[in-house]
Amino acid sequence: MRAQFAILPDGRRHFHDGPIDLILQAWGDDVAAAYAAAASRFATILDELCRELPRLRSAGGPPPQGVVARRMTEAVAPFAQMRFLTPMAAVAGAVAQEILAAMTEAAALERAYVNNGGDIALHLCPDAALTLGMVARPDRPSLFGKARITGRDKVRGVATSGWRGRSLSLGVADAVTVLARTAPQADAAATLIANAVDLPGHPAITRAPARARDPQSDLGPRLVTLAVGPLSEAEIETALDGGEREARQWRARGLIEAAALSLNGRIRLVGADASHYTFERPALSEPLHAQG
Repeated sequence: MRAQFAILPDGRRHFHDGPIDLILQAWGDDVAAAYAAAASRFATILDELCRELPRLRSAGGPPPQGVVARRMTEAVAPFAQMRFLTPMAAVAGAVAQEILAAMTEAAALERAYVNNGGDIALHLCPDAALTLGMVARPDRPSLFGKARITGRDKVRGVATSGWRGRSLSLGVADAVTVLARTAPQADAAATLIANAVDLPGHPAITRAPARARDPQSDLGPRLVTLAVGPLSEAEIETALDGGEREARQWRARGLIEAAALSLNGRIRLVGADASHYTFERPALSEPLHAQG
């Protein structure tokens, strides 16, 4: 068996298969059934995606066949009307959403999450809540804030993107964390907002064609960020301005609920509703159920 499954010391589950690396946790009735259903579905998901990779790496084409592939395509569709985006921009969120769906179909859960490398699908009953820690720099993990999501919120997906993460980015954001109604939708939006935190042509930013870094990248000849040198305070603010405009546009269209943008220690918040969820620094002793 290629897929690997483990129980972490704190009881969370760790699923791994090729490029997919999940952390998941559930609370409620018959949690064991939920984990078993998640494992069964996880064992099939990578092969399904690989069969349709050429279509998923393209900005257009016939509707894909697989459940996850269709979810990816549907998630990027409203964004792709205005920006270049392929279904791959939503792959991590869509995988998390699919595994969460398997869990909630198998058991009555009070709350649950599936974290796919920072792209997180959430399940919350009306009176439940989860606190998620937000990382400013994936290469040097440290929390700059938290988002508390309750069952009253519309948010059921969280995603993080930036040039320091595991995916290629066109921008210079250290991290952009987005809250949206679904995980694949948050994933697609985080990609675009992180791309928009940018300083085109800046001499301190090293870029290269995406295909030079990954011959199979859906970004092809587009220049992706490899390194970011010293930036002035004014330049940091200019870059964050671009990301904030992008985030506000998608929020106005109802595609995201909120976003937190991080660059060189500066944080920009868009749409945080303190009555439901807030972006704020967590207490050192505060437990965090999921980190993204």
